[in-house]
Amino acid sequence: MRTVLSALLVLFFGFYFSQEIKPLDTIKTEKQVVEDIEKANAKALPKYNPTKAGLYSAVLPGLGQYYNKKYWKIPIVWGAIGTGVGVIVYNDKQYKRYRTAYIAELNGQDHEFSNIPGIDKTVLGNTQDNAKRYRDYSIAITGLVYILGIVDAVVDAHLYEQKHDPDLALKPTIINDNIGIGQAKAGLSLSYRF
Repeated sequence: MRTVLSALLVLFFGFYFSQEIKPLDTIKTEKQVVEDIEKANAKALPKYNPTKAGLYSAVLPGLGQYYNKKYWKIPIVWGAIGTGVGVIVYNDKQYKRYRTAYIAELNGQDHEFSNIPGIDKTVLGNTQDNAKRYRDYSIAITGLVYILGIVDAVVDAHLYEQKHDPDLALKPTIINDNIGIGQAKAGLSLSYRF
């Protein structure tokens, strides 16, 4: 009974997964496939101007990404720049707070840290300098993030046409070691045809 059941299962799956044999005149050659891909890419690709994308992104962060139709990048750009601005505002408030206390300490007036033992003009001066340094670092890092948003828009607009090139392919692949000792790993395969 097991043999008959096994034979029926083999026959069933053999018929189910069998492939249709096409006549040779309906099979496309590699050249025909590449020509079809090039025709499809030539019709469907819009051209983006990198200068325009960079200018838009410089005027309003995220507008260059909108021009390139990369809508998912806009919240990332706004979040990064918004976080940087928030850190700048916080560090500027801290700097002004310690600066006011430092000036009051130098003039012999009361300030918010007057009743704390161990707080003198040296401690307040060092704390004020640290707060100013943090504010300046925040400004520099936020400026870099702003510039990176512009560069991202320009590069994305410039490289848009190359993303659809049939001669250049980046595909996921499984990497096996040659010895057979280690496990297979996931990786990327870069293929380029001349």
